Amino acid sequence: MSTTPIFVDTEVLLASVDERDPARQARAREWLTFCWQTRSGRISSQVLNELYNQAIQRFSGPHVLQQVRAQVRRLRVWLPPHLDAYTVDGAWDLQDRYGLGYWDALIVSSAHQQGCRYLLTEALPHDQVLDAVRAINPFVLAPKELDTAE
Repeated sequence: MSTTPIFVDTEVLLASVDERDPARQARAREWLTFCWQTRSGRISSQVLNELYNQAIQRFSGPHVLQQVRAQVRRLRVWLPPHLDAYTVDGAWDLQDRYGLGYWDALIVSSAHQQGCRYLLTEALPHDQVLDAVRAINPFVLAPKELDTAE
């Protein structure tokens, strides 16, 4: 199995706690477990902010805020870099060359900046390669299939 850095998009993190779709939740958790065990998980400050914002909008209950904040704190261990000029310039370049939306381009640029070969996302077509970053739909491919899908 690969220990190459893997960038995890917001939707994967949200799916891991969403009990409305158990199969999807299980697959998201499988990927996150893999990322924790191999120390390959990467995110950005953009992902942490999106996670917090979308989770408090999507889920209800008396403890949602505390649970989401705890998850954000745990994910800080992955040391997400702050948005800088290099990442923004890279996003603009990706946006122009590949016709991406700005927020998707920013995610790809952040993944590239952190040396990630893979980006777990549903926002881009599965197997699309953007420079050195390959989009992987985590609900199509399991972690154990990652090296065999090359």
